[in-house]
This record gives sequence, C-alpha cells and structure tokens, in this order.
Amino acid sequence: MPIETKYLLIASMDVASEFENLFNEVYEEHAAYIRQVPGVRHVTRIKGEPFAIMIGGEAKPMAAPDPVYTALYEIDHPKVLTSPEWIAACEAGRWPSEIRPRTRKRAHFVYKVT
Repeated sequence: MPIETKYLLIASMDVASEFENLFNEVYEEHAAYIRQVPGVRHVTRIKGEPFAIMIGGEAKPMAAPDPVYTALYEIDHPKVLTSPEWIAACEAGRWPSEIRPRTRKRAHFVYKVT
C-alpha cells in the first residue's frame, strides 16, 4: 500500500485482554471520527504477530511487538494533530470514556515520508 501523504502518525497501545473485544468494537467508531478530520487521508489499524525470519541462514523467532496494536494515520501535516477538528474527533464517541482509560503503553510518533 503506497503512502499518499507527506506525513504518517503512528499510534501504538495495548489494552487488557478482558477489554479487547470492546476495544476493537469502539475503535471502528473512533476511526470513523478521525477519518472525517480535514488533512487525514487514510487510517489503517494493524496488530502485531509473532513470526520467524531467516537471518544469516538461521530462523530467528521474533515476538509480537510491544505494544501490539498500532494505527497508521496518513496526514497532510503534523498541524492536523492540533486542529480543532482533530481535538473534537478524539473526544467524540465512546473512545475517551470507555477505551482511553483502559489502554496502556501508549506511544505516538510522526514520520515524514521521504
């Protein structure tokens, strides 16, 4: 999948297993709000998996990433992330009250596509 913007926001987090089903359900609602923000082009969520990779002729087992859930937001510019529309989208729906308090190991990064 080619990245169509100049910037990529990567947001990673974990959620306790007892809240994982709710997390997955509410994330779809949350992503729909974020997709409506001007300057947000695409939202893709991924979940890390353990795997093995051949390195130097030997299979090396690799653990799932920690945190395991990651969302990729293709954005026009980092200023999108402080816009009134972004702020409103992040506080809309059930995400702030039902999910955000149950997440842990949150990490956010912005990369410029070169």
